[in-house]
Amino acid sequence: MWTPTTREQHRRVGLRYQTDLTDAEWRLLRRLFDTDTSRHRKWPIRVLLDAIFYVLRGGVPWRLLPKEFPPKSTVYDWFCRWRDDGTFERINHALVMMDRERAGREASPTAVVIDSQSVKTTESGGPSGYDAGKKVKGRKRQAMVDTDGRGLVLIPGPADIQDRDGAVPLLRLSRLSFPFVTKAFADSGYAGQKPQEATSIDVEIVRKPKDQKGFQVHPRRWVVERFFGWISRKRRLWKDTETTLKSATAFLYAASVMTLTRRIAREG
Repeated sequence: MWTPTTREQHRRVGLRYQTDLTDAEWRLLRRLFDTDTSRHRKWPIRVLLDAIFYVLRGGVPWRLLPKEFPPKSTVYDWFCRWRDDGTFERINHALVMMDRERAGREASPTAVVIDSQSVKTTESGGPSGYDAGKKVKGRKRQAMVDTDGRGLVLIPGPADIQDRDGAVPLLRLSRLSFPFVTKAFADSGYAGQKPQEATSIDVEIVRKPKDQKGFQVHPRRWVVERFFGWISRKRRLWKDTETTLKSATAFLYAASVMTLTRRIAREG
């Protein structure tokens, strides 16, 4: 909830653009990026990240980057490099563990929540489908978060993939980066043998109360909805404008990185 106190905490005074990294945020990210000063770079990594975060938060095309940033071809080239080598996923993983330890929890979670979000695509093309349940033509984002809502594993795909089918690669991929997960909470869309038998993770279905009328916050499941709310503040993610699923994945992790970086740097 926005209050005078929280607004003051989130003020970003003295920055060129509100999406620019503060000194505290850059100190946090600098050690996670390859900042070898012996390599010749015309543009500092911090400036390149500022440009990518500007595109992500503002939802603008690469060609509309303000002139204060590096050329759009340079920014896009670096985005593609970090997209292809998994930089955003790797940094998100490091920040998740860092933030969990800061909160007094074990670095790697044992319980998670999974859910999906369907969004429209644009004329840019790429894989898409029709989600009959949400009545959305576009893509579906499968997300695994910890019980506090930090994004762990994020996979976009065509919207016509059923949740019980989309859960299988999500659960299997999580074993590589978060091998200690033993329990996953999900809604009824994930019921069935496929999610339950995909890995050793026990998938528990959290169902709606039989007497529910109107909106009601459900135990466990609400944190993943909050995560979708967090990343949806980035206008680039209001729709899926990416031609490839690799770019769509990179922007999802970049949004999570942006959120975690601000939280850790602000709360120390």
